[in-house]
Amino acid sequence: MSFSNILDTLASGLAQFRWTDALDIIVIAFLLYKLIMWTRGTQAFEVLKGIGLLLIFSVLARLLQMPALGFLLESILSSGSIIIVLFILFQTEIRRVLERIGRSGKTLTGVLSEGSMGLRAEDFSRDIQASILRLSRRRVGALIVFEMHTGLSDIMETGTRIDGQLSGALLENIFEPNTPLHDGAVIAKGDRLLAAACYLPLSDDTELSRELGTRHRAAVGVSSVSDAIVLIVSEETGAISMAQDGKLVRYLDASALRNILENLYLKQNGAGGGLRKAGNNGGRGKKNGKQ
Repeated sequence: MSFSNILDTLASGLAQFRWTDALDIIVIAFLLYKLIMWTRGTQAFEVLKGIGLLLIFSVLARLLQMPALGFLLESILSSGSIIIVLFILFQTEIRRVLERIGRSGKTLTGVLSEGSMGLRAEDFSRDIQASILRLSRRRVGALIVFEMHTGLSDIMETGTRIDGQLSGALLENIFEPNTPLHDGAVIAKGDRLLAAACYLPLSDDTELSRELGTRHRAAVGVSSVSDAIVLIVSEETGAISMAQDGKLVRYLDASALRNILENLYLKQNGAGGGLRKAGNNGGRGKKNGKQ
């Protein structure tokens, strides 16, 4: 097929293009995007990339008039085995979406926009809040980083990869004194705990109180270079603090902590108006940092 023939084919196709074709492309692109977001960082994502390469090679084989290779690739892609492989790879994600539809009666669009949260935001945040309050009462130091849009892969490389289901019990076990992973920060995103025993960049902000230790300076430091939300439990006093946008809010009470966690998970679930700024945390809290 010559170049002019390719141009003629494209021109003929564009002449017959309808608005429903555009809608079809948008829907497929949205579903592919969600599939990529669900599987990013997993082994399933690598397989997904392999299937994408097969599609690209199949198109190239037809353009370059390579019938044998084109027939082989099209036979693989058009067979039902690919569909079976996809269902096996993504059975967890498919089951999670179907369970949400049956449990809450939400529309498919609303379910897909929620990301990967397996529990309701309120229940999940209540579990995390209870564990942080228990750590505070026992004066067990803790440093919890919630990754938002800015990736923290470089920081996770300094610790131990976990990629497990985030829960209050897991947080308490990690920060239990004299355990292998208690020193450093944990990195969480959504309902997954990605890594533990991570080292964070320290803040060089001279306006921070001199009584603050390494844990608080590290929290301010990572929140200054990313959009992460960081919760800190002081080992000396048991006080709970939050760092966001390079600012530190200290002495959070249970109500303020609950509001922060609920807004955090509602934001990641796409069901709320986003995390409120530190000054509007809905409870007692003292700011310490740049204004």
